[in-house]
Amino acid sequence: EVQLVESGGGSVQAGGSLRLSCTVSGFPTDDSDMGLYRQAPGNECELVSTITSDGSTYYADSVKGRFTISQDNAKNTVYLQMNSLKPEDTAVYYCAAGRGPFPDGPCPTIATMVAYWGQGTQVTVSS
Repeated sequence: EVQLVESGGGSVQAGGSLRLSCTVSGFPTDDSDMGLYRQAPGNECELVSTITSDGSTYYADSVKGRFTISQDNAKNTVYLQMNSLKPEDTAVYYCAAGRGPFPDGPCPTIATMVAYWGQGTQVTVSS
């Protein structure tokens, strides 16, 4: 059974850091493109960052310079290091896997378009 399990979310004050993990079971992360989306209440689903099977990365302008995506293929896990967090980073963060490019749209729709979708983890940043 394929599973994507996010962890590492929580509550932090502005300026703080969190590291999200997306642990994959059922297929090797180095054989898939991986992405992280987020959705805040009332906002659209935003593609935050991706890492391809060959290691190429993408960051949304809103997180560039603050977030870093990486993967540990031995642990079959993708990480999103989030530094200098802002209240506007507050959202549920979802892990996605498949072949890029990752689509735009409402999160529930994207979940049906990618190969695999995680359950999400809440990140709350207070001012």
